[in-house]
Amino acid sequence: MLALRLTRGSRPLVQFRRLLVAAASAGTGFLLLYVLAGALAGPAGSFPRLLWTLVPLATTVHFAVAVARTDPATRPREGMDAAGLGPVRRGLVAAISTAIACALGSALALAVFLHLRGEVSGLPFDGAGASLLHADQPVPVAAALTLLALVPLIASASAALALRPGARGPRTPQAELPWGISLTACGLAVEAYAGPGGPGMLTGWALTAVGLSLAGPGLAYACGALVQAVRPGALRLLAGRTLQEEAPRVGRPLGVLCAVAAGALTALALRGSGGLHVPLGPLTGPTAALVGACAAATLLTTAVEIRQARAGARETLRGLGGAAGVLRGAVVLRAVALLAVCAPLSWGVAQLTVLALTR
Repeated sequence: MLALRLTRGSRPLVQFRRLLVAAASAGTGFLLLYVLAGALAGPAGSFPRLLWTLVPLATTVHFAVAVARTDPATRPREGMDAAGLGPVRRGLVAAISTAIACALGSALALAVFLHLRGEVSGLPFDGAGASLLHADQPVPVAAALTLLALVPLIASASAALALRPGARGPRTPQAELPWGISLTACGLAVEAYAGPGGPGMLTGWALTAVGLSLAGPGLAYACGALVQAVRPGALRLLAGRTLQEEAPRVGRPLGVLCAVAAGALTALALRGSGGLHVPLGPLTGPTAALVGACAAATLLTTAVEIRQARAGARETLRGLGGAAGVLRGAVVLRAVALLAVCAPLSWGVAQLTVLALTR
């Protein structure tokens, strides 16, 4: 009950982020139901389609965990411990809030799925959705509910693990950089061996995405070092030191966004030769849009979390006479530095992927 009251009484911006999580969960849930209906109509080739749904599932869970980190209920406040909300209980409240948002999205996905199949109130869109969703085949209720429960269960469990006491301990960004580069190289090698289409290409792309996620903090830390190199002034020194401090948190979602951007550039480059052969049919485009939106929203949500964590430092700088223009300039400089590194990185990984798939 306490989790429900805190969820209902949150500020509009917090509720908006939870609605975005529900929307992402609805998109992933609808895709899972679409794959289930296709598997019942034609079992051949259903396993590759099911594997490709893991990509939006992973990005949705990643986004849900990032939103849970920014939940005001997870931050310690005066009187919270006296009310029984210690670190463990606060993480549990955030996990329950995440489960509620994702369950709302799954329920919406089920309602839209049944409506398009004509099982609620007639056939909308002149029956176009019925043929796409194989309305002539009955869908097992247990299988549909099991698939729809995946996002709420995995997202809430991941949020609880991410917010457990001691989970935000210090990490060394440079130590993960070699592992990230190695996994990215392994992913490109797997893609070159497997070729376009099939589970091998998905495995290679997943390894590449994990590698870029691991390398992201190290790259962000290196960006901070470059910003403050060669006799920096106050602006560059502030931007570089802050970027190095934020590297462990901003690096991972930044690496995931680079992987998604590289995948999009690869698809555009291979458009003339048949594309990437993603077996999701008409939902390939909406799925790609969902993955890209979740990756971008995760990075923006992480930036909000960092801004909340640095509120005290900003007030201290302003109290010492720091101008607001300098603080805004440091933010812009950090964003430009990250873009200057990540854009060529995404393009380079895309070019290597194209060479691996068209060798």
